[in-house]
Amino acid sequence: MLALTKQLKRRITPEQFFMISVFLVNGGNYLYNLVLGRVLGPKAFSDAVILITLLLVLSFIAMTFQLAVAKFTVIFESATLSRFIKMCYTYAVSFALVLGAGVVWFAKDLHAIFRTESHSMFVIFGIAIPIYFIMSVRRGELQGSKDFINLSITYQLEMFTRLALTFLLISMFQISSSIAVAIGIGVSFLAGVFPLKKKQGNVYPTIQLSAKDKKSILNFFILTGCYELTQIICNNSDILLVKHYFPAQEAGLYASLALIGRVVYFVTWMFVMLLLPTVVDKKKKGENTKPVLLKYTGYIIVLACAIVGCTFLFPVFSVQVLFGDAYISIAPLLGWYALATSFFAVSNIFAYYFLSLDHYIPVLIAALMGGLQIVLIVFFHHDLFQVVLMQVLAMGLLLVLQVSYFLLKKNGL
Repeated sequence: MLALTKQLKRRITPEQFFMISVFLVNGGNYLYNLVLGRVLGPKAFSDAVILITLLLVLSFIAMTFQLAVAKFTVIFESATLSRFIKMCYTYAVSFALVLGAGVVWFAKDLHAIFRTESHSMFVIFGIAIPIYFIMSVRRGELQGSKDFINLSITYQLEMFTRLALTFLLISMFQISSSIAVAIGIGVSFLAGVFPLKKKQGNVYPTIQLSAKDKKSILNFFILTGCYELTQIICNNSDILLVKHYFPAQEAGLYASLALIGRVVYFVTWMFVMLLLPTVVDKKKKGENTKPVLLKYTGYIIVLACAIVGCTFLFPVFSVQVLFGDAYISIAPLLGWYALATSFFAVSNIFAYYFLSLDHYIPVLIAALMGGLQIVLIVFFHHDLFQVVLMQVLAMGLLLVLQVSYFLLKKNGL
């Protein structure tokens, strides 16, 4: 893999390499989920999906640190940046230790709430959380400095390790599938920390951050943290609510629906990763940032339309190929779920664009629509189709409001 990376590095730009890598990593992650679904069946798969969902929740929380590091890596000069990076590692690890301890402490409660086979999988997951936050700060450094080659490698190492180790444990050892998934996730965090940054001289000088810098950092952390919370709500509340309201069999079927339907979100995530440092850099130079937003929005719309079209035209074929006949009953819901995810993916690029510019209104809009989605599902969950339609309604309204805000700002209102 590393040899191939070096060959590609000489032939294509780092940005192009990162885009190819994202497709590879997303493909690997989807293969991981699809094989798990086929091997375990809907009932056992519903337990594995709880861990996968918690991983997504964790990634959104840690993304607050990654995006903050990425943004201020562009803004700060060398000495100030070094002090800032040290501060981020300190706070990230401290926060992660508290969060991980909380997951371990409440493992039995989580086991009861989500009706899983064992509480041990939550214990293993909680122990691994601090490693994930270290990995996220490291990725923020790479993203902000536009070192997309090494950034790609960290994602590849995490994905390949999780994929290989999980199925090795399931196939060769007599352990619970949920425990195997938890161990695979935990060890993959450790692999994702690499490649490590070589320290040269006094990496963390004694210079202190100014009051203005501290205020700017705090504001961005709060703003980004609030938006990542809304991402957690919009992206994962449906799976957790379905797991709570529906039997394990139906929850497993819905989990497979979510994994297929969310392909548009994960495929388009790379554009968010490229967007933020580019927008911050252009703002710093006093250049127009709107063309960057419009370019990446266009890419996302094209990809979203292609995926949604396929899921509406070939739902049965898609489910059969990806998960098998055991999951065929969710085929009629596939196109609608992909449509809801597409609405969210397009609105997401607008939100991150304004986050880069320190605007808070899009965060508030996303929070309100995320809350609306939960309320709608709580009151309207007669069947899985109704759950999906509630998401289409909430995410469609979210997109309309985000685009409206952009147009208002564009016209100087």
